Amino acid sequence: MDNKAWAQEVAKKIQEKEIEVIKRSVNKVPYIAKNGVFDDLSETRLGWWTNGFWGGMMWQLYQATKEPIYKEVAENLEKKMDSVLMDSSVMDHDSGFRWLPTAVANYRMSGSKESRNRGMIAASNLAGRYNAKGEYIVAWNSRADWAIIDCMMNLPLLYWASEVTGDPRFSQIAQAHADTAMKNFVRGDGSVNHIVEFDPDTGEMVRSYGGQGYEVGSSWTRGQAWGLYGFALSYIHTGKKEYLDTSRKIAHYFISNTPESGLIPIDFRQPADCQLEDSTAAAIAACGLIELAKHTEGRDSDLYKREALRLLQALDQKRSMWSPDVDPLLEKCTVAYHEPSGHEITIIYGDYYFIEAVMKLSGQE
Repeated sequence: MDNKAWAQEVAKKIQEKEIEVIKRSVNKVPYIAKNGVFDDLSETRLGWWTNGFWGGMMWQLYQATKEPIYKEVAENLEKKMDSVLMDSSVMDHDSGFRWLPTAVANYRMSGSKESRNRGMIAASNLAGRYNAKGEYIVAWNSRADWAIIDCMMNLPLLYWASEVTGDPRFSQIAQAHADTAMKNFVRGDGSVNHIVEFDPDTGEMVRSYGGQGYEVGSSWTRGQAWGLYGFALSYIHTGKKEYLDTSRKIAHYFISNTPESGLIPIDFRQPADCQLEDSTAAAIAACGLIELAKHTEGRDSDLYKREALRLLQALDQKRSMWSPDVDPLLEKCTVAYHEPSGHEITIIYGDYYFIEAVMKLSGQE
């Protein structure tokens, strides 16, 4: 069976499961699940950084099936988040994670003026977090001196804003941040830092932090995946070969450290006796590898395709809950190494990126 045929079979399983899940979750904004049932952040944590992924799942499924319920749920979630756009306390660098898979996806598919407006407000807020001296985008409101590797995935919101307005400033900010990330986040061996502290007045790097990984200098796998996929996306939007080369550098490090099982640990440098996994890292990395395969040739392109398929097949066969009676899809997703309550649970972005990767391979994205 070729890759596309395999992906189409898995896509069919996803669609059969999710049409039942959506009937129980129409009004929810899920993050995790307890006892197989999605929680709901719509009333308590509407500003949480993950709240665009449910809408993104809905648009992926609507694109593949044209079932009206998915579109309705996605549009309702997008409207719910309007209050967040006007709340400076919860607007941070994760505008891309929240409004790219919701408002921007809606605009691309329908031409909605309201969705375009939401995307532009989010992009303008993200651009406003730019420290011109340090040439980085501030991650969180509590620390003007911190940037994190995750932000590489938010930059496409700025590239989109330049594309639709013709204003190059959004893209210029995105590229400046990507350049800073290449210099200060990506190590010589292709591993990446999670958090980097800068002097906000001089722009000089001060130090790095272990963040959600094992320790300073270790290799948090979801951060590796953010970097792998994020630099690939910056290459796609700009054509700058340095971004493609950086993505490939991270990819080769990721591939060389992937266990034979294809199941990804929380940190590639966690203690040998620790068996904790993070399925989200595998799903995100697979998305990035699929994009790399499209933009490279020869043996490396074949390698990226093969490794993406290996990660996805491991998730399909060993870490997916295919029963329509439980809401989440992927199990053994982990928030952070030093957060025991977030070890090997279900997390909505694990489901989102697994679905995105499968749809990429099946031709239904």
